[in-house]
Amino acid sequence: MKKRKIKIACIALLLCTILVKASDLKLWYSHPATEWIEALPLGNSRLGAMVYGNPAHEELQLNEETVWGGGPHRNDNPAALKMLPEVRKLIFDGKEEQAFDIINKDFRTPRNGMPYQTVGSLFLDFAGHEAFTDYYRDLNIEKALATTHYKVNGITFTREVFTSFVDNVIIMHITADKPGAISFTAKYKSPLESKSFTKNNKLILTGRGADHEGVTGAIRMECQTEIKTEGGSVKCEGDKAIVNGATKATLYISIATNFVNYKDVSANPHKKAVAYMKAAMQKPYDKALQEHIAYYRKQFGRVKLDLGETEESKQETHLRVLHFIEGNDPALVNLMFQYGRYLLISASQPGGQPANLQGIWNDKMLAPWDGKYTININTEMNYWPAEVTNLAEAHEPLFQMVKELSENGRETARVMYGCNGWVTHHNTDLWRCTGPVDGPNSGMWINGGGWLSQDLWQHYLFTGDKDFLQGAYSALKGAADFYLDFLTEEPTHHWMVTSPSNSPENTPQGKKTSITAGCTMDNQIAFDVLNNALNATRILNGNTQYMERLQKMIDRLAPMQIGRYNQIQEWIHDWDNPKDEHRHVSHLYGLYPSNQISPYSSPELFQAAKNTLVYRGDKATGWSIGWKINLWARLHDGNHAYKIICNMLKLLAPENKEIKYEGQKDGRTYPNLFDAHPPFQIDGNYGFTAGIAEMLLQSQDGAVQLLPAIPDVWRQGNVRGLMARGGFEVSMEWDGAELNKATILSKIGGNLRIRSYVPLKGEGLRQAVGENSNPLFKKNIIKKALVSSELDSPQEPLLYKTYEYDIMTQPGQTYTFKRTTINNN
Repeated sequence: MKKRKIKIACIALLLCTILVKASDLKLWYSHPATEWIEALPLGNSRLGAMVYGNPAHEELQLNEETVWGGGPHRNDNPAALKMLPEVRKLIFDGKEEQAFDIINKDFRTPRNGMPYQTVGSLFLDFAGHEAFTDYYRDLNIEKALATTHYKVNGITFTREVFTSFVDNVIIMHITADKPGAISFTAKYKSPLESKSFTKNNKLILTGRGADHEGVTGAIRMECQTEIKTEGGSVKCEGDKAIVNGATKATLYISIATNFVNYKDVSANPHKKAVAYMKAAMQKPYDKALQEHIAYYRKQFGRVKLDLGETEESKQETHLRVLHFIEGNDPALVNLMFQYGRYLLISASQPGGQPANLQGIWNDKMLAPWDGKYTININTEMNYWPAEVTNLAEAHEPLFQMVKELSENGRETARVMYGCNGWVTHHNTDLWRCTGPVDGPNSGMWINGGGWLSQDLWQHYLFTGDKDFLQGAYSALKGAADFYLDFLTEEPTHHWMVTSPSNSPENTPQGKKTSITAGCTMDNQIAFDVLNNALNATRILNGNTQYMERLQKMIDRLAPMQIGRYNQIQEWIHDWDNPKDEHRHVSHLYGLYPSNQISPYSSPELFQAAKNTLVYRGDKATGWSIGWKINLWARLHDGNHAYKIICNMLKLLAPENKEIKYEGQKDGRTYPNLFDAHPPFQIDGNYGFTAGIAEMLLQSQDGAVQLLPAIPDVWRQGNVRGLMARGGFEVSMEWDGAELNKATILSKIGGNLRIRSYVPLKGEGLRQAVGENSNPLFKKNIIKKALVSSELDSPQEPLLYKTYEYDIMTQPGQTYTFKRTTINNN
């Protein structure tokens, strides 16, 4: 009997592999999910669902983007303004611990941001389906569709689930290949303060967001489920919906809240939920699915990547991750790359909220770090793939949040610091709180708004859209205005620096607190904020005196410093420890995502950045690994970037006795490909996707650089549809890890400067001379690095030879370039 069961299991697994081609962009499994990190995520930005695929006890865990605890609130502490001069004096006198105590007392409030919360789950119980065979489930990320197949008593059951981008509801379609075989009971379970009941042939869940840190829960939520059947019957009674004897059943799940915006919760959730439901149910299932896929593919289909396929590609998804290091599975890198794009499309669409620390997927009342927006890197990292992987629409919710923070943060700047402009600290939430969150070692960081404002400027560089820049100018200028007022003179070099602040969440050796003044990341962000405001003002023909004021402040900023270990200093003093492997690599912001460190114009800083990254080590939490892929790509070291990819693609398996596989203890990827901090944070997924794009294409250093960091293992491949600054859409083919052909669509025209490791030929191509004439590629002019007196001289990097070409392009025209040889005679 035991051998027979093994044989049946092997046959079932073989059938599963036949269903999945190596080239398919699918996550697939031969067993149901038993834990959340095995369930499959669906989302349409507003709604999220995690699908377990359990034959007998299906669970759809549900989220709606505005179900948060608390309500509109402020967390500014006016006492900070009076104590600010004393805090600064203590810091400059080297008494950071005393400054910490004052900040902890007079800069904070009891409010540390409100939590993102789950709606709950819809459970479907199918009596007698415990004894299933021929099981298969997948998530098709080319269709944004989750599917489950299995057999019970010779009958094949199929479930399809999607969160409709068009109809704004969650739809599950259940079929059987025998008439009248579908019977189940549907019921909600929610950790919210809620009640479940039936009315008008609907299963309804109502609830409210939790009170949190003294702020009353303001969110009111309603979730409705209605079921259509072909054959059989539907009966709603008590808190259950019961289906009997159907051949097909289609469930429509509509969720709505009273949220209007961060200041207004006056909407009627019942009316909104009814409106979504009524419209969705008027449409045939097949049409709803087709329209959903068409909407999704319009964004997802813009980019294709092919790194090759092997037999390993045919394994179940979690096993591919488990065996990635020992095997040869380049297609898994492609799947993970495209999965990040899928998750961004699914979590962030125009008119919605930006992706938070969980994206949109959370099964808890108190998610890790409340699932908020951590803006000392994590939220920014969520959007690193947006422009370069051709998903500019997905960026829009973040732009809206920046606008709202720039409104709310003006009061914080005025009340706490006596400054013009706007500020927000290291964390925010649905209600756009802008004061310090959590203790001083992480919360006393005033650069959240400054960093977020970079996304506005970068979108302009990718699109050249002056109308967008005009609309974003108030937020860009307001961020700069805050630095103009907040920066203060430090006593030794008389540089203008931030104080108080910290290098995010890291404490220098020999100190007991992270509180400091003028750390390197702050100086780099301040430079970007002021310089971007200067450039934007010039482009929009703004006030000349204001531009002069910006330039004077830029001239007084601290330069980057190369310390005694030939590293980029993290702090204004040379306090770095070369054995420090802290997850934050904040002082390399200037390398990535900024563009202040260049191998061509600041080679000594470029090498110091490399040394810094070597000291930090190759292992870290999931999101930090995502950052390091991008950093090594910017260092033009594809092989090292690939090493970091291998550190990410290690399985962190759930503790599950029924499933016999063991993940690595240092795993950073869960079975459903979610990033593991651990616990789950979605930023690592987005950072991974951005990192792959950065290895293939860069455009931050005065030119469009083709294949800047291709690793040796990617011998052959092609990519289509990546975006470069200047509005250039780039497709490439390569062989022997070197470029063969590039096809570039110019969306807005202008000079295209190409940088390549191989010589190129193409009609109209000419050797580049001087600076790039395209203003969207204007290089930043930074101060020369200050080098430690303990170094004889800073190191400089060994760089590959590059070839640079210019071609003047026309809007809408496509240009093709091929590898050639150089005649030296």
